[in-house]
Amino acid sequence: MFINFIRTIILFLLVITVMRIMGKRQIGELQPFELVIAIMISELAAVPMQETGIPLLSGIIPIITLLIIQLTFSYLSMKSETARKVICGTPSVVIANGRIVEDELQRLRYNINDLLEQLREKDYPNINDVEYAILETSGKLSVIPKSQKRAITPADLEMETAYEGLPITLIADGVINYSNLKTAGLSKEWLLEELRKRGVHNPKEILFATLGSDGDLFIQGKTKPEEREE
Repeated sequence: MFINFIRTIILFLLVITVMRIMGKRQIGELQPFELVIAIMISELAAVPMQETGIPLLSGIIPIITLLIIQLTFSYLSMKSETARKVICGTPSVVIANGRIVEDELQRLRYNINDLLEQLREKDYPNINDVEYAILETSGKLSVIPKSQKRAITPADLEMETAYEGLPITLIADGVINYSNLKTAGLSKEWLLEELRKRGVHNPKEILFATLGSDGDLFIQGKTKPEEREE
């Protein structure tokens, strides 16, 4: 029993490490070869966990081999357009100039019901509103609406807009993020002073605090136990 426990921990840590090295992607964003490798890795890890008679290396070596293959394919895809087309394929235009490209649908074995379903998921229930639809190599559908059907933007109205950057997290669950403070060119003393102005004397009382690109400090305190009971 203890051996199974140790083997499971080792394989779990190995698989987590391999998946992190492979990169941060959701399942729906994986290229076909990456999805195949992910499935094979899960199968290879499961066998040594169930069968203690199988040497642990019999699972580790194939997993490492698949990682090397994935990294090699990814490198080739980055460096070579030809390799990228062979390994990942190319995007396919399934709607062009507002008309369904029937030949492309047949080539991809992608029926109209699938197309309509993905359009509805993109909030385009009427195919007449779509100028272009492109089926990406990950299987996701990118939709470009007709100009008269797109949402109005400030640029369309010739309006000037203020710059909006990403807010910087300064405190999360009572812990000060010193790295972000340094990035913002601020000090711990400045933050504590701002908290005192708002009647907060201990950062641990803060659930979340961010600094906006406009210099506005947002602070949300933690809910007190007596308030939760109410």
